[in-house]
Amino acid sequence: MAESMLQFTRVPQHQPDKRDVDERRTDFSEIYQEFATTRAQGQSSRCSQCGVPFCSIHCPLNNNIPDWLKLTAEGRLDEAYEVSAATNNFPEICGRICPQDRLCEGNCVIERGFESVTIGAVERFITDHAWTQGWVRPVRPRAELQQSIGIVGAGPGGLAAGEELRRRGYQVHVYDRHDRAGGLMMYGIPGFKLEKEIVTRRWRLLEEGGIRFHLNCEVGRDVSFAELRARHDAVLLATGVYQARELGGPGSGLPGIVKALDFLIASNRKGLGDDVPDFDSGLLDARGKNVVVIGGGDTAMDCVRTSVRQGAASVTCLYRRDKANMPGSLREEKNAEEEGVQFEWLSAPEAFPGDNHVSGVRAVRMRLGLPDASGRQSVEQVDGSQFTKPADLVIKALGFDPEPLPKLWGCEALEVSRWGTVRVNHRSFQTSLPGVFAAGDIVRGASLVVWAIRDGRDAAAQMHAYLQPSARVPMLAAAE
Repeated sequence: MAESMLQFTRVPQHQPDKRDVDERRTDFSEIYQEFATTRAQGQSSRCSQCGVPFCSIHCPLNNNIPDWLKLTAEGRLDEAYEVSAATNNFPEICGRICPQDRLCEGNCVIERGFESVTIGAVERFITDHAWTQGWVRPVRPRAELQQSIGIVGAGPGGLAAGEELRRRGYQVHVYDRHDRAGGLMMYGIPGFKLEKEIVTRRWRLLEEGGIRFHLNCEVGRDVSFAELRARHDAVLLATGVYQARELGGPGSGLPGIVKALDFLIASNRKGLGDDVPDFDSGLLDARGKNVVVIGGGDTAMDCVRTSVRQGAASVTCLYRRDKANMPGSLREEKNAEEEGVQFEWLSAPEAFPGDNHVSGVRAVRMRLGLPDASGRQSVEQVDGSQFTKPADLVIKALGFDPEPLPKLWGCEALEVSRWGTVRVNHRSFQTSLPGVFAAGDIVRGASLVVWAIRDGRDAAAQMHAYLQPSARVPMLAAAE
């Protein structure tokens, strides 16, 4: 083992420096500063090169993390990039937005007592450096195939599948209802976590590699699903899930109560220079308002931090469980607290006062009860604990459900699960329709970008096996 490694007992953990709070509250630029090469090498050298790398096991993409950490520590950055890119189509994006504290870093074997290796920051550094050096190049298939693939959805799953299929030589066409590629990476995730140029340059690289994008093209409106199937040899559904879960209670339909995704899309479009009437009218602008965000996931964290940057008078996050049980990244929650967000833990909305517009959120205190069937503690109301938070803008960030694709697209034969997600064979990613595959959130439900990338890569391999039977890996016979 190289002497450059196992430095965790001598080199303390150091995450990238953050910009000053007062400065970062005023803009949508990324808050983390870049590692210098020497700092990235030093942090990489902390890796213990353990025999069973739990960081890789708990990474949805099973990235070869110890390998590219060792190469980075030794200054072999071109090789580190090649190893990183071998399993991840967008490592610089995952390095920015993955909840490493719950995945790779949270399972680092040296975490307790010495703190984990700063895996995400090094991952981002490697690929950012590769871009500056010109090492990131478009896909160039060894041979062109005449078969055509149609992909519905230009989010992380669709783009990852598209790149993998293009690498194999297929003629890949990506359809998306928005005017830019990237899906939630472009419109849902704020710039302070992922600047849009990072997404745009990947999109342009995929175009340069031969993938054709059909933007402002909505299936069911601009092209029928039947037409897509006739046009292509195989189709992949990678639309994601965007239907917001609704609030209940008196007053829940009042003006001033908006969906998280509507709010985030409006903010991102405004930052991209688009004309956004609902933002300009004040409907989706938090400036000067008392904002209450309901939810405890990463989308809720995006909403509260966006509200701060828009100049809200106050920002409160209301979540029915405690901090330890929130589903979002604790790192993002800490960033939000630093930026002035107030958290009301163990609080659930009960009603929404107001006449012609919401004026507040009446909530009730909760307490954690016994574990339910899933093992998670249930929540119970505390009698007589109601309180009211003033609110001019209430943002619903309770998660997302799939849109009813069979009805929207007129394809009743497309089977769905009881949750409304598309039903697939989980080995082949095939739906109930011949030649139609599905991957990402539309199959697994709302999840992480990194899982969408993994599903897109796996679905691409199965589509290749479907179109090229000789590429299929034979199944091992069961032992008799």
